[in-house]
Amino acid sequence: MIKKWFKKNKPRKDLPFFWQNYAKSFEEKLPEKVSDTRFVVFDTETTGFDFKQDRILSIGALRVENKSIEISDNFEVFLKQTKFNPETVKIHGIIQNERFQKITELEALKKFLSYIQNSVLIAHHAGFDVKMINKALGRHGLPKLKNKILDTAILYKSTRIATNLIDREKSYTLDEIAEAYNIDLTDRHTASGDAYITALIFMKLLSRLSKDKNFRLKDLFKN
Repeated sequence: MIKKWFKKNKPRKDLPFFWQNYAKSFEEKLPEKVSDTRFVVFDTETTGFDFKQDRILSIGALRVENKSIEISDNFEVFLKQTKFNPETVKIHGIIQNERFQKITELEALKKFLSYIQNSVLIAHHAGFDVKMINKALGRHGLPKLKNKILDTAILYKSTRIATNLIDREKSYTLDEIAEAYNIDLTDRHTASGDAYITALIFMKLLSRLSKDKNFRLKDLFKN
C-alpha cells in the first residue's frame, strides 16, 4: 500500500520542469487552520461553454491569506486564441486586437501553475473553470490540477441552509450572491474583476462559517 502511494505521488520525470516544480509543492502539507492557509481565488473568461470546442481567453486570480485579500499579489494573463465567439465577446470585451498583451496558452498555464502552487483554489461554480484549465493542460500533454477546490456557490448555500433562507435546487449566480452581500459589481465579466468579486464573497462566507479563530481547513470541506 505504501509503495503504491509513493508511486502515485512521485513526480513524473517525463513531464516539463515547470510541471515537476508545481507537483513538488504538494510535498508540503496544507496547514490545519484556515488562518494559516494560502487560498487562490480565480476566474476564467472563455470563448464559450463547450469544453471540447471553446478556449480560455483570460485568467485572473488573487491570493487570500490570513483572512485578507492580498491585492498586490494578483495574477492576470490574456491568451492568444484563434477561436472567438461574437456573443461572448460582447460580454467580456476581449477581442482580437492589440489592446491586451497576449501570450500562448502554454505560457499562460506555466505562469498560472507557478502562481497557485499547492494553494487551495476558490472559484464560483468552480467545476467549469477547473475543467477549462484541465482541458487546456490536457492539450499540452499535462495532468490535471492537483489542488483542493472550494466553490463559493456551494459554500453560500451552506451558510443559508440552517435558516431555511435558501432554495436547495437553485444555482446561485455571482451577481445574486454579490447583491445579497452588498458587493459592488464593478469590472464584472473580466477574469480579474470576477476573481476580486469572488474573493470578497469568500471573505464574507469565511466570517459566517468560522465562528472561532481555530476554525480548521477541513471544516470548510464539510460544507
